[in-house]
Amino acid sequence: MTTKHYDRKLLDFLLKEVIKINELFAYEYFNEHSIETANLTLDIAEGIAEKHMASAFVDSDRKEPKLESGIVKVHPKVKDFVKENAESGLISATFPFENHGQQLPKTVYAGAHYIQTSTHNAFVMYTDLMHGCSEMILRFGSDKLKEIFYPKLISGEWMGSMCLTEPQAGSSLSDINTTAYPQADGTYKLVGQKIFISAGDQDVSRNIVHLVLARIEGAPRGTKGISLFVVPKIKIDENSGTLLSENNDVKSIGIFHKMGQKATPAMHLGFGENNNCTAYLLGEENRGLPQMFKMMNGARLGVGMTGVAIASAAYQLSLQYAKERTQGRIDKSAIEQIAIIQHPDVKRMLLFQKAIVEGGLCLLLRCYKYLDLIKVSNEPKYAELAELLTPVAKTFGAEMGIQSTNQGLQVLGGYGYTEDFMLEQLARDVRICSIYEGTTGIHSLAILGREVLKNDGESLVLWKNEIDETLNKAKQNPELSFYCQKLENSINKFLDTTLQLKKFASEGLIETYLSDATIYMELFGILNIAWQWLAIALNAVDDEKGDHFSKLNTMKFYFKYELEKTEYLNSVLLNSEKLTIS
Repeated sequence: MTTKHYDRKLLDFLLKEVIKINELFAYEYFNEHSIETANLTLDIAEGIAEKHMASAFVDSDRKEPKLESGIVKVHPKVKDFVKENAESGLISATFPFENHGQQLPKTVYAGAHYIQTSTHNAFVMYTDLMHGCSEMILRFGSDKLKEIFYPKLISGEWMGSMCLTEPQAGSSLSDINTTAYPQADGTYKLVGQKIFISAGDQDVSRNIVHLVLARIEGAPRGTKGISLFVVPKIKIDENSGTLLSENNDVKSIGIFHKMGQKATPAMHLGFGENNNCTAYLLGEENRGLPQMFKMMNGARLGVGMTGVAIASAAYQLSLQYAKERTQGRIDKSAIEQIAIIQHPDVKRMLLFQKAIVEGGLCLLLRCYKYLDLIKVSNEPKYAELAELLTPVAKTFGAEMGIQSTNQGLQVLGGYGYTEDFMLEQLARDVRICSIYEGTTGIHSLAILGREVLKNDGESLVLWKNEIDETLNKAKQNPELSFYCQKLENSINKFLDTTLQLKKFASEGLIETYLSDATIYMELFGILNIAWQWLAIALNAVDDEKGDHFSKLNTMKFYFKYELEKTEYLNSVLLNSEKLTIS
C-alpha cells in the first residue's frame, strides 16, 4: 500500500485561501517572494521527501542507530537528506538575506515542514536542530561565534543539538547541575551530563554543535542563574575555526531505546569527564533560559506540526485502506462485499481524522503567520496572540494527533497492529509529541496560570476579536449562519467559565484555580479548531473547483461531534468538587 502521507491540494488551499499568505508578501521584508516562490519551496520539499525520505521511513525504524566504539552510526539516508536540505537552501530559508538566507515567511516554511514531517518525522529532527542552533547563534552569538559556527551549520557541514534536560532535573530546568568554570582566555570548562538529546551524536557530519544550558560557577540558584553555551563535539582552532583532531571531551554514554522516532538517536551525553571540555558563552551570563525561550515558540509549533503531520500520514493511509478493503454487506442479499468506507462507523473515524488533521494544520499555519507579522507589523496584538495560541496549537497537535493516529490504526483493525502496515510505526512515533518541548500539563498551566491572567485578560479579548472577524463574514452566508451561532454561544460560555475560575485566583486559591488546567486547555483547543473549520468552510463556499461539499461536511461533523463536548468540559471546570487537591 503506497500513497503520499500529505494532501498538497489541502495545504495549498489553507495557505492561499484561508491563511492568505499573499498578505505577507505585501510587506517590504517579504516582498521578494510571491505565490510562485511559495509553490517552488513546497515543490522542493516534496522532491526531497520523495527522493530521500519515503523509502527510508520503515527501514530506518528497523535499523535504528547504534553506539559502536564511542561513535553513533545512523541510517545512511540521513546524510543524503541533510545534504539536499542544506544545498536547496531550506535550512536557512527564513534567515535574512545578509545571513545567506532568503527571508522566506515562516508560514511558507511551515508548509514545507508539514510535507517532510508527514513523510518521515524522525529525519526532520536533524535539520530542525540545525535550523534551531543556527537561529540561536545568529541571534545571540558574538561576531566570532557567528563567523565560526553559523556558516558550517546552514551548509550542512556541521550539525547541531539542544542539550537541556539532566537525569536529576527532568522538566525542572531550575535544578540543572551542569557547571561552567570561567577560564582566563574567556572560554569555559564545562562539566555535567545531559539526557534525551535528540541527534546528540551521529556519523553524518564532521562536527556537532551542542547548545548547552549550564550554570556558571557561583551563579544564583534557580532559573536566574542559567547560561547558554556553544560546545562543539570536536575542538576547533578559535582563530581560524578549523577542526582540530582532538575530541572536546564530549562523550556518548548511551542511546535511549525509544518507543518511536527511532531513526533519530536520543543520547545520554557526558561533558568534561576529563576536565577538558571547552565551552563558549552564547549571549549574556545568566540569561540562558530567557534566550532559549525566545526561540521556543517556533520549536513548540514544530512539535504541534509533528503531531498533525503524523496524523496526516495515518489519515491518508487509513483512507486508502478503507477504500480498498472489502468487508460486510449493507444489503444482506448481496453477493459482493462492500468497501469498509461505506460503513457509518468507519466514515465517522475517517471524518474525525480529517477534522483533526485539517483543522489542526490550519491553526498551526495561523500561528506561524502571527510570528511573521510580529516581524513585519507594528501591531503588538500579534505577539499577544502568538503567546496565547502557541501552547494551544502545540497541545492540540500533540494530543489530538495521538487520538487521530489511533483512529487510523482502528480503521485497519488487526492489520493496523502489525508491522506489515505503517500505522503501527506512526502510532509509536506520535506518542512523544505530548511530552516534547513541555508536556501537556506544563503548557496547560502556562495558559491558565499566565496567559489568561496577564494584562487583565487582554489576550483573550484579542483572540475573540480575531474570531469575530471570521464570524461576521460567515454570518453573511445563510449556509453557515447556524454554525456561527453555535460557535458564538460556545465561546461566550467559555469566557463565562474563565471569569468564574479567575475568582479563585483573585481569592488566592491558586491550587484550586489551576487544578483542572488540562481540562481548560482541552476546551480552549476545541473552540480554536471550530474557529478554523468555520474559516475553512467560509473560504470553500465559493470554491466550485475544490471539494466544497467535503469541507462543509467535515465542519458540520466537527461541530456535532467535537464542539458539543464543550458543554461537558465547562461543567467539569465549574464543578465545586476538587478531587485532585489534597
